[in-house]
Amino acid sequence: MDLKGMMGQLQGMQQKMQDMQETLANTEVEGTSGGGLVSVAMDGKGTLKGVKIDPSLLKPEEAEIVEDLIVAAASDARSKTETLMQEKMKEVTGGLPLPPGMNLF
Repeated sequence: MDLKGMMGQLQGMQQKMQDMQETLANTEVEGTSGGGLVSVAMDGKGTLKGVKIDPSLLKPEEAEIVEDLIVAAASDARSKTETLMQEKMKEVTGGLPLPPGMNLF
């Protein structure tokens, strides 16, 4: 591939990256824990948007368990967000070989 062709491909990829980042910012991912007793909503950039807790957990003696479940649900949502980002990145790069460790975000 010639340099001019590669530059054109990189410019196209840059636009796709911007589009992908906008799409991710508007995508909501839900993470759950405790068999669905706790769920969190997170946007595609990893910003926590909401928490839902089953009323059965809202007892003072269960506070530590609820706290742990919230952390687990947030971790689940973050993991799903990272997977989504990787999938979108594959779409954007379209097989263009990138050096190992190169992160375009």
